Amino acid sequence: MLARLLGGSTRLCTVQQSIPGCTRSLSALVTPVADYGSLAVSQLQKLLEAAAIDYRDCFEKKELVQRLQENEHKLPDYLKGDLASAQHDMNRQQLAGRAASLVPADSLFLDEQYVVSLFQANRPSVVHVTSLAEARPGALHMDPIHIPQGRGSGFLWDSAGHVVTNFHVIQRASAAKVTLYNNETYNAVLRGAEPDKDLAVLKIEGGPLPFRPVSVGSSHSLQVGQKVFAIGNPFGLDQSMAAGIVSGLGREVRGITGRTIRDVVQTDAAINPGNSGGPLLDSKGRLIGVNTMIYSPSGASSGVGFAIPSDTVRRVVNQLIRYGRVIRPGLGVTCLPDQTAAGIVGPKAGVIIAEVIPGSGAAQAGLRGLRKDAQGNIVIGDVVVAVGAEHVSSVEDLVAAVERFNLGDLVPLTVKRGNQSVRKCVRLLKDING
Repeated sequence: MLARLLGGSTRLCTVQQSIPGCTRSLSALVTPVADYGSLAVSQLQKLLEAAAIDYRDCFEKKELVQRLQENEHKLPDYLKGDLASAQHDMNRQQLAGRAASLVPADSLFLDEQYVVSLFQANRPSVVHVTSLAEARPGALHMDPIHIPQGRGSGFLWDSAGHVVTNFHVIQRASAAKVTLYNNETYNAVLRGAEPDKDLAVLKIEGGPLPFRPVSVGSSHSLQVGQKVFAIGNPFGLDQSMAAGIVSGLGREVRGITGRTIRDVVQTDAAINPGNSGGPLLDSKGRLIGVNTMIYSPSGASSGVGFAIPSDTVRRVVNQLIRYGRVIRPGLGVTCLPDQTAAGIVGPKAGVIIAEVIPGSGAAQAGLRGLRKDAQGNIVIGDVVVAVGAEHVSSVEDLVAAVERFNLGDLVPLTVKRGNQSVRKCVRLLKDING
């Protein structure tokens, strides 16, 4: 944890940098340009947030470092635990002051004024998404027409008109329309999608418009019990708001593709059909999740809703906007199927590396794949048993654990090599397998 930053051209920093399974302390006189890169991603984000520096478009660590260096003059002289509380109190007073201008002071309690102001400040960022499917009305009509297929929610990511929503909202659509809070409707095209995370990005067509993007927060510091607010279009009822709390963290749900989505935020804020793709906000009005599904046999809200955390959203959305697809960070290995590995080393005993890709991070770290001995017998090289402190027993476990890191990060692995347990740190490079 960043304990103290001193003003001037140099600063004395004490850092507790934590990666699952790796903890180290750094204490040295540093210059900002040289040593911001030694901070963990979460620490960089905390500094940027404390200085009110927007970093939604940064998804690699080096971009966070560069943004911090460019805005160093905005940093407070020190950062400590009570800063967040002080800013929270200040923001509450500011929001309450804005709310007082919207409603008579004697008609609402202070906490009600605060919630009203939060809604008024964020409703311009929330949109209604209508997915369209092609249909041919008859043999005499050769040109296809578009008919509404499904509806959901979304929100404005940036001033360029990019809209974030759930993949399942536009999954089988050939086109889409986006309706803003003022009932103006625009055509939108698909910029990219990541079905495994149930996220998609649309781009509103047309000239420059006065878009108001949502404020983006971090989900890594969420706590069970803190207040959250969902804005969306449940059952087609535009601009609806629901309030609740964070009910659970680190949940796992099965996504639309059948793959597990991990580290999902659970909330009791009412999430109904039509809320999908809308923002889940904290009490400062910052995005901390994208509402994606409910747990309910009847299909209506039962007090158990789930949202994709904003840290995952930021990483995925930035890649979809830049590349049109997600470039996955990869170790640079191929692995044996789980059933094959279980027959060799036993069930849940780890993931057997089949091949190490030349030039990859795994190759640079010295990981070993399968090989043949002088008699032509297959010899096992490394069996991955943990990522940091997290045990892995399947290929899916390994992939999910690695996805929590960013491109360029060092991932701490524990591998079994013969009868020895070996520690390796592998730098994540772009996965050449896409």
